[in-house]
Amino acid sequence: MNTVIVDDERPARDELAFLLKDLPEVNVVAQGKNGLEAVALIKEHTPDLVFLDVQMPGLDGFGVIQKLVERKVPVPQIIFATAYDHYAVQAFEVNAVDYVLKPFDRTRIAQAVQRAKKMVEANSSPVQRLETLVGQIGASDIKRRSTAPVKLLVKSQERMILIDADDMIYASIQDGTITIYSREIEGVSNYRTVEELTESLDGDIFWRPHRSYLVNIKHIKEVVPWFKSSFMLKMNDKRASEIPVSRTQTKRLRELLKL
Repeated sequence: MNTVIVDDERPARDELAFLLKDLPEVNVVAQGKNGLEAVALIKEHTPDLVFLDVQMPGLDGFGVIQKLVERKVPVPQIIFATAYDHYAVQAFEVNAVDYVLKPFDRTRIAQAVQRAKKMVEANSSPVQRLETLVGQIGASDIKRRSTAPVKLLVKSQERMILIDADDMIYASIQDGTITIYSREIEGVSNYRTVEELTESLDGDIFWRPHRSYLVNIKHIKEVVPWFKSSFMLKMNDKRASEIPVSRTQTKRLRELLKL
């Protein structure tokens, strides 16, 4: 079975790859470190099996399944990997083959692989049930049901810090580098584009008023009328940062804030 491993922690990926190396049924074809990479790798390699971490910054494991269904990408057999057993029920609700707990156990991994092998040989695909599930509970509900909030990795003063997405006040991009601002922390994001960052967040809360900015509408402190019927947003960070609203987004601003 061609297999993809996705986990935001390198030691976890290495450990899984080491354990799977001894299983003749498995051929690891690629590894990824976040949910967006998972979607891209699954689309590229069409693997039979994916070991998928549940908790990852940005797009989590359940969000990956959501994106695959939305984009009509064939869904492989999924084995969720997590440090917390309370995700078990949720994993089986989205018809995962199995879930394995960290730290990984060789015997448990082998059992999960055998279960996946039987599903592959039986040509049993979870796609239809996943599509039904997404249609019933809504595209965004899978992410909301995860008890852990979306986390964003911020590199600040040689430290790598995880913050809750809700704590992000805004993000800006300059010279290809995305900087995230919260009340307490300012640092560089591991996302490469604003589009990738936007895709991993709640579209009802995070809005892109300008091509160089992404804001959390909950942290808009003031809307200031600006030149030629445009607006400037004052955010509630320590510096009271001012974010321009492009002409094309002025209508959306009026809709959001009932102006």
